[in-house]
Amino acid sequence: MNIGPWQLIIIALVILVLFGRGRISEMMGDFGKGIKSFKKGMADESETPAAPPQQLSQQAPPAPEAKREPAPAESGSANGGN
Repeated sequence: MNIGPWQLIIIALVILVLFGRGRISEMMGDFGKGIKSFKKGMADESETPAAPPQQLSQQAPPAPEAKREPAPAESGSANGGN
């Protein structure tokens, strides 16, 4: 299935009707700003080398061990009491 020039014109007209001329020009302006910002960010990143991540020299103290006390025995139900 090939898309011909007439189909592209119809698609462009439908988009124009749905969004309107002002909204489309606003979206294209935002798209251009985004590309410009992306290129600027890529250029800034290539100029400054990334610093290696800093490693912590101190280790966290070990967590205190939890002491478990035996649970008290339930009265009555386990021994068949009243």
